[in-house]
Amino acid sequence: MSCHTTSGTPGRYDSIHTRVGALMIRWNVVLAGGVGSRFWPLSTPERPKQLLPLVTDAPMLCDTIDRLRPSAPPERTLVLTNASLRDAVLRLDPSLPPENVIAEPRPAGTCAALAWAAQLIAQRDGSDAVMVCTHADWAIGDVPAFRATLDHAATVALAERALVTVGIVPSRPDSGFGYIQPGALVRDDVRRVARFAEKPDRATAERMVADGYLWNSGIFVWCVGDLLEEIRLHTPEVQPALEQSEGDLARFFAEVTSIAIDVGVLERSQRVLVLPGQFGWDDVGTWAALHRVRQHDSQENAMLGPSVACQATGNVVHADGTQVVLYGVHDLVVVARSGLVMVTSRDKAADLKTLLDALPPEVRDR
Repeated sequence: MSCHTTSGTPGRYDSIHTRVGALMIRWNVVLAGGVGSRFWPLSTPERPKQLLPLVTDAPMLCDTIDRLRPSAPPERTLVLTNASLRDAVLRLDPSLPPENVIAEPRPAGTCAALAWAAQLIAQRDGSDAVMVCTHADWAIGDVPAFRATLDHAATVALAERALVTVGIVPSRPDSGFGYIQPGALVRDDVRRVARFAEKPDRATAERMVADGYLWNSGIFVWCVGDLLEEIRLHTPEVQPALEQSEGDLARFFAEVTSIAIDVGVLERSQRVLVLPGQFGWDDVGTWAALHRVRQHDSQENAMLGPSVACQATGNVVHADGTQVVLYGVHDLVVVARSGLVMVTSRDKAADLKTLLDALPPEVRDR
């Protein structure tokens, strides 16, 4: 891990970095809920996006845990997922202790999930334990840079007692992401968050990128005691349920109000810092996004599974046990599995809800 020195105070950050690194107890927390309906027909409620091999030949959750594994052992890794997926997660990674796979009884937003994780970690390792939060369904192009950024964020979170988020340096204006406006400089590349912005329209996204905004990645790093303190001060949607549940997961999720961590804590707290990240991050939100994150053949096709392309360019193919042959077509998405083939354009791939609503149940739910 590289050391950083605060301008005007030579050596101060170096010494803090060394002392903090020696004392740090680090946990990885992976959010692995959701059903990923935008990846129909491959995704199902029993086999959602995070359990699918969409970017590599391994399930996305396995790729995520493998990226994080060098920074914390399995006993300091938590996976929060739907109750119906707990057994599947444990089968994917038997190294995870069963008590570390948290089965959420119902979807209640990221604030509830991360509050429960923080409380659990505090009980096991104390309030100074550092919690690194990521999602199970991302693609990361530069894994060493990703790990180095998380190391940096963990050091800053402990040294500054701050809630740290990683903002991705945009590679393009994109209206599919939320944005973060960096504010006053704290040190080196670390700034206070001036504001969080919801997903903008295209023109606004272009202005934001020009003005130095960052994509809101959903990567969060903090000491668990600091998060719990900010929830106590700012998040009445979660704090009463956390206090009254007395460690009862079912009771907590029955009583908590659903809210996102960004809204429930980060937009209300004065302790939020952002540092920039450049490591090929993509949230892989649609079939078309796979064209950005998969390797391409010589004709710029992104194909996984048994498939052949002839005079065909810019296509995305996912063939699950069924041979796909493309000839003379461009910028399509083709997904084949179990006798069902879905073909659309890359432009329309983000709008699968319209398609699913129009399909008869015997096709949609097969």
